[in-house]
Amino acid sequence: YSINPKSALFGAISIFLYTCVYTPLKSVTPLTVFVGAIPGAIPFMLGWVAATNNFGIEAGFLFIIQFFWQFPHFWAIGWLQFEEYKKAGFNMLPMGTKDKGAIKQIIFYTVIMILVSVAPVLKVSGAFYIYPITAVIVALLGVLMLYYGLKLYKSEENVDARKLMLSSVLYITVVQIIYVVDKFLH
Repeated sequence: YSINPKSALFGAISIFLYTCVYTPLKSVTPLTVFVGAIPGAIPFMLGWVAATNNFGIEAGFLFIIQFFWQFPHFWAIGWLQFEEYKKAGFNMLPMGTKDKGAIKQIIFYTVIMILVSVAPVLKVSGAFYIYPITAVIVALLGVLMLYYGLKLYKSEENVDARKLMLSSVLYITVVQIIYVVDKFLH
């Protein structure tokens, strides 16, 4: 057995950023989720790097998809656990407050996530491309997340934040599986 050096390097970078940058920033700035999204997105691309020993546009796309997914996901959690995070001194919402401004950011990043998740159908991501049916499924899952983001905007209720959070878990799980299945069909 051997360790893929590129994967090991990116894994080490992820661990360093998470423990030495992201964690200490939790009590300092609402930008912590942005910083944490970097080490959080690295593992998604590591599979590609490990399998191909190549860090190219394909791995970059996988990174970007996971990166943008984290904002609506963690901000939904931040909404649900706002008081607990506040007591602990953590700023987990984009503006540090539980308001429509935070939800607008959730909606914005959800739209970006949908766009980058279906972009591989346009064959702009090197060897990582998907069939149109895959893009439709991915888009529909993203629209489900967007729907719950819009519901949260209207209601500002925890029940809708929970639905958004759960739909984000469904989204990333199914998207990762369908990308693998799609790759085997090529």
